[in-house]
Amino acid sequence: MSALVAERAVLATPMPGPCPVIETARLTLRPHRMQDADAIAGSLGDFEVARMLTRVPVPYDREDGRDWLNMVTSGLKSDWHFAITLDGVHVGVVSLEVRHGLWHVGYWLNRFYWGKGIMSEALEAALERFFRRMPGVEIASGAFADNLASRRVLEGRGFRIVGVRDVYSKSRAQMVSLVEMRLGQTDFASRSHKA
Repeated sequence: MSALVAERAVLATPMPGPCPVIETARLTLRPHRMQDADAIAGSLGDFEVARMLTRVPVPYDREDGRDWLNMVTSGLKSDWHFAITLDGVHVGVVSLEVRHGLWHVGYWLNRFYWGKGIMSEALEAALERFFRRMPGVEIASGAFADNLASRRVLEGRGFRIVGVRDVYSKSRAQMVSLVEMRLGQTDFASRSHKA
């Protein structure tokens, strides 16, 4: 296949459009700004948060945050990277991005906000808006086998387990078991709204 044909195929893939602003009962999900670098570094500099993520290096500092923000605010990709804000404070991220031709959702939350239903609320709102823009798309996600709270959040949104595989975690510097999950619009519509 020529590069021109491959490029045409990529351009023909439907995209959701620009990352919107979403208001929930407690939260505002909005596109990221360069000013979010310190909050991101503060959250991902906490090993308890970073250890549950695949691609986050340890240590994580402000420059790592700025590098990531340069990528997600460039406008070059149509991925959605929401800043989760509570009373104007950046407390986490929900991202919907294309990887290897498949939509993936990933997320993290500052440890001081765990156990309050914030991620369930944020993820629910992001997925609801995404499916309105992209009906019929299947979304991949997953959680490390030792991250039961994250698995409960995904299952509460309707995700189903499709397998387990070992992946390399940069933060842990080792292979970790990842429970792979998938979500279709029908799964999401029939979810049971668990924590």
